[in-house]
Amino acid sequence: MKVGCVKEIKNNEYRVGMTPDNVKSYTNAGHVVYIEKGAGEGSGFTDAEYEAAGAVMTDTAKEVWDACEMMIKVKEPLKEEYKYFHKDLILYTYLHLAADRPLTDALLEAGVKGVAYETLIERNRTIPLLAPMSQIAGRLSVQEGAKYLEKPFGGKGMLLSGVPGTPKAKVVILGAGNVGTNACKIAVGMGADVTIFDINLERLAYLDDIFEARIQTMYSTDAAIENAVKDADLVIGCVLIPGKAAPKVMKKAYLKEMKPGSVIVDVAVDQGGCCETTKVTYHDNPTFVVDGVVHYCVGNMPGAVPRTSTIALTNATLKYGLQIADKGLENACKENDVIYSGINTYGGKLTCKNVADSFEVGYTEIKELF
Repeated sequence: MKVGCVKEIKNNEYRVGMTPDNVKSYTNAGHVVYIEKGAGEGSGFTDAEYEAAGAVMTDTAKEVWDACEMMIKVKEPLKEEYKYFHKDLILYTYLHLAADRPLTDALLEAGVKGVAYETLIERNRTIPLLAPMSQIAGRLSVQEGAKYLEKPFGGKGMLLSGVPGTPKAKVVILGAGNVGTNACKIAVGMGADVTIFDINLERLAYLDDIFEARIQTMYSTDAAIENAVKDADLVIGCVLIPGKAAPKVMKKAYLKEMKPGSVIVDVAVDQGGCCETTKVTYHDNPTFVVDGVVHYCVGNMPGAVPRTSTIALTNATLKYGLQIADKGLENACKENDVIYSGINTYGGKLTCKNVADSFEVGYTEIKELF
């Protein structure tokens, strides 16, 4: 198969879809890999390293899009890239379609086979291609939240851990999945006073067990969240329903009850955000203020640490990518039915039910198409 990887063009996105080691794995398996020059520079990978691994280097992104049968990226294509779509192209990347109707329509119109990292679900119900970025985003959320609590960045001027004789910052984490657990780990490690919410009592019991008496677990209800955020210094939104728009558990009305200079970090922003006041921001201008509360809503948080993020992501995506390249998407699905769950668009049909539900449009079961 002809496999391609281009430089990401999203604002301040430095990750890349393939490392030189990945290229070697694909070329050793008999595939041809096209890499746009400069694609890996943001993550510290040189063109010479890609070339040494067997890649065909191209001067422009267009050359890669035109040549490849399978495009491996990190972020969803932007509007400027829609013109490169072609029928039967396999697009293997994060798509987050529930928050992006124009991209959904463009993929359907072009007949692209869209395989989304964030909806591929293993037999044990884990989301292996989302997990590494969830781990990084969860850990970064506390790091960024701590920074924006500092007075020069608009916060109330509070140290997350406090010092002896002063109160610790109160951190409220909404969602106890992979992101929330990693946020919890860092917040506890930094010495904050941590409360974590979820609707899964088994998950809360698990976190209560592993963190022992160092955190407060709470069942998630509107009233409980509203009461907790009144006293919170940092709120981290980590709510996820795979492929679906995030539920708005953090209401705008709650902000008026929060302390001025408090911070919200909405990690769910890629899926529309779990806070009613969320809007996408970028690393070069990451925050805005609503009702005195600082909002950090960067849509590609792991892009701030691209070396770590790229290696972690491609460690996870390589296995499934090679299966698709070796056998073709259809046969790969038949041999490993897990891959079916990653297909969001196919032959002009929307094949992810949660995305279809988010847009209230027709859904086609992927197994009916091949």
